Amino acid sequence: MPALLAWPGEWAAVLGALAANHLALGLLALAPRTQWTGRTLIRLSAAAVARGEVALTFDDGPDPAVTPRVLDLLDTAGARASFFCIGKRAARFPDLVREIVRRGHSVENHSHRHPALFAAWSAPAMRRELVKAQTVLTQTAGTPPRFVRAPLGLRGPWFDLALAGTGLRPIAWTARGRDTVCADPRIVLQRLTRRLAAGDVLLLHDATAAEGPDGEKVVLAVLPMLLAALAARGLRPVTLPAAFGG
Repeated sequence: MPALLAWPGEWAAVLGALAANHLALGLLALAPRTQWTGRTLIRLSAAAVARGEVALTFDDGPDPAVTPRVLDLLDTAGARASFFCIGKRAARFPDLVREIVRRGHSVENHSHRHPALFAAWSAPAMRRELVKAQTVLTQTAGTPPRFVRAPLGLRGPWFDLALAGTGLRPIAWTARGRDTVCADPRIVLQRLTRRLAAGDVLLLHDATAAEGPDGEKVVLAVLPMLLAALAARGLRPVTLPAAFGG
């Protein structure tokens, strides 16, 4: 410190280094699959891998125009999936949430309002948001969600603290199609299947998927091709609770 006082010009370099360090740590904390802010699942269990299982996950629903068609496609292939639902949307479409469960899929926690700045919130504020969603989803689905995915997958530094005592397990993904911004089903499929293997957690969207030139949500074009690719590789889509035993 005395040296820095003697050479004020050194302060700029020191402050610059500190700023760069904090920026790097902040970006690492925001990375959806980072383990810096607490452990999060990105793959299925070893037992699920041995059974040749994968998890299809759908974020941001339910949506009355898209989710039923996703359910029909899954039924046709005999596939099961997990739907990370937004509590506010679940409260608006409770019958659709119950239909997801009735068809053998699981409903999981994706926050109550899907706030864009969720990762910057305090732990108590995060907790209130997640608990409210948990209450609504439990009431509508009839069973409490066991897994949680933060809005946009961005957890921030306080996410683990916010989850303490809730029983929710955070999970990200192994591969995502970026189907909210890409309307080309071939590109979305390629992203999901590039290194496809047992144990993968694949991320798609129902309510917020991009629309193609024909006005159709890209997920509806991608899903049949993805299910065919899984079948060709002998991989079986299951719910997250089934993959982790229960």
